[in-house]
Parts: sequence; structure tokens; C-alpha cells
Amino acid sequence: MAEALIKGILRAGLTDNSRIVAVDPDAERRQYLDETYAVSTGKSQTMLVDCSVLVLAVKPQIMGLLLEECAEWLNEKHLVISIAAGIPVSFMEERLGAACRVIRVMPNTPALVLEGASVLSPGANVTPDDMAVAGHIFSSIGKSMVLPENYLDAVTGLSGSGPAYVFHFIDALVDGGVKMGLGRQDAEMLVLQTILGSVKLALETGKHPAQLKAMVTSPGGTTIAGLHELEKAGFKAGVMNAVEAATKRSEELGKLV
Repeated sequence: MAEALIKGILRAGLTDNSRIVAVDPDAERRQYLDETYAVSTGKSQTMLVDCSVLVLAVKPQIMGLLLEECAEWLNEKHLVISIAAGIPVSFMEERLGAACRVIRVMPNTPALVLEGASVLSPGANVTPDDMAVAGHIFSSIGKSMVLPENYLDAVTGLSGSGPAYVFHFIDALVDGGVKMGLGRQDAEMLVLQTILGSVKLALETGKHPAQLKAMVTSPGGTTIAGLHELEKAGFKAGVMNAVEAATKRSEELGKLV
């Protein structure tokens, strides 16, 4: 995700690579980022002291340790943006000081191709200018919106985990095509283009999904027969349950830190 942000920021022209610093404990990863994007790299957080915007792109399990290390030099001049799932703003503010400016963000993996969906939630000391800066950053990797933090667990369960549900559906459709005799490569092409075209149709027409579904579903035809089987299998309820389960897991992660 950090690489996606670097790629998006540079592509959008928000700054140049000489002003981006990437810190990572993995030497191979640092070398890759340096060679690919020509950014400054290092393994010590102290390299970030002079950076005005800090993006903490780490796993939730190590956020506490990272904040302890950064608290020694972080101050109110730094804007801190966290993309760690389940970690509340209050957790970071308690460890960095009440005056720190923290924005919590939930992006998703399509950011890697600059088509991400990100939701931003500001902490108590964040200014409109801070939100504008963060908005520019995350809009460079897709679409972004602002919501109160109490919605972020649901956002995690929906758009954060959502790509996995989509890929699971893609895999199932491909297997369905193979079962009916299509070659796997042909089935993959047909499925991917079908999903891409369907999403584009929904975005460009602005029509409700139910309306678009009705456009494909002829009375007594093939599509309604297929949809009936999906409903018999509990497809819609299963997807809703998946979002609920992922949301609850995000809530649990927040309680574990």
C-alpha cells in the first residue's frame, strides 16, 4: 500500500521523488523502492523527522511499538496518517500526545493500480488544510471520501475486505465456465471483461444495481434461472454475512491493541 501511495503521489505530481522518504526494515524492499521510484530510503524512523506528512503503513500488530519509537521525536508539526486496520485514532493520540494531528484512513488493494477506495477520518486536532492534503494523497490512488471514525470498521468489512470477495467471485465464475467446457484462459478473459464492463456500466449510467440486473434478466430466460440458483445457495445473504464478519473482526483487532 505504501508503494501504491508513492506511485500515485508521483503520478499526480503532488511532489517530486526527492521529497519522499520510505523507511522499511527490509533491505531488498528499500533497494526496490529506490531503484523503481528514486526516493530516499532507510531503516530508521528518525529519517522522517523533517517530513511534514507521515504515512504509517504497517500491520496493526506492530503499531504500538512503532508509535513508541516515533513518540521520541514526533510533535505537533507532523501530520500523521495511519492506514492500519482496526487501530483507533485515540490509540495513536494517547501514545503520541494529545496535540498530535492524526488521520485514520482505510484504503484497499486496488490502490496498487490507482483505482482504490479510501475513507478518511480525522482526529481532534486535524485542520481543514490537513484534510485537504490527505484528500489529495488518497485521491491520487483512486476515490476518497470522509466519514466519522465510527464507520471505519464497517468500511473495513466492505471496501477494505471487498476485493477478496470480488476475486473469490471471479474464481467461482471461471470455474463455472470451465465446468461447462470452456478453456480456463478463455473463461478468465470472459469473466474479467464481463466484470470490468459491468462496473463501468454501473458507474457511467448511475442506475441502481437492481435496474441493471433487470436489463439482463428476460422473463423465463437463462439469467433468471442462474439467479434463482444463486438465491437458493444463499448468495446475497452470504455476501452480507461476510461483510458483517469482517466488520466484527476489525472491531476485535481494535480491542486487542
